[in-house]
Amino acid sequence: MIARVTLCLGLATVCAHGQQSSVVAQVEVVRQRAGERRNADTNFADVVVWLVPTDAPPASDPVSPARVPQVVQRNKTFEPHVVAVRVGSAVQFPNQDPFLHNVFSLFDGKRFDLGFYEAGWSRAVRFDRAGVSFLFCNIHSEMSAIVVAVPTPYFDVSDRQGRVTLTHVPNGRYRMEVWYERSAAEELRTLARVVTVTNPNRSLGTIRVAENPSFTLTHKNKYGQDYVPPANGITY
Repeated sequence: MIARVTLCLGLATVCAHGQQSSVVAQVEVVRQRAGERRNADTNFADVVVWLVPTDAPPASDPVSPARVPQVVQRNKTFEPHVVAVRVGSAVQFPNQDPFLHNVFSLFDGKRFDLGFYEAGWSRAVRFDRAGVSFLFCNIHSEMSAIVVAVPTPYFDVSDRQGRVTLTHVPNGRYRMEVWYERSAAEELRTLARVVTVTNPNRSLGTIRVAENPSFTLTHKNKYGQDYVPPANGITY
């Protein structure tokens, strides 16, 4: 199975001083199998794009309480599935289901275990180093999400239509990074490159990503064991 992600970065709207503006992207994910036609309803969401300055440190962008992102537990699902934050940011995990959840992450980016908590409660985690954190619930095996912590304020996650907007990006040289859950790590490493952002034409060109044919959502619980089916077939 092959996936193609195309990022078309075009003209940006320049601010009054002409020093910084938005860099926009259009993401297209094309999945094809042998003998199958392209699915016109392909979801283009959850591709993370970010720019890290190479000439100067990133601008200061403190996170205010009103801007703290959330990953909501609702209907045995994490919403949204992918969140990107700047390193040092906190993420809230409110439980809006009428039963217990246990959010944990034991992989790569941030390792944590929030323990059991019930409906109406929320717990927070600060992502204090760059990396990709894969999140699961220790009760419900079907639940998964990702938090991508990046060392820059210039980032965005594509929506279902594939739209990406990196705001307030000054002119300069950057290292461009792309992350996609269904791509292999070695494939993503080949996509990183140095780019120059200038006015008025701020284009990052085209990026193509191959989907990892071995990708799976299957995972163990927080003890490294298989999930145990609920007793008497009762699920919560």
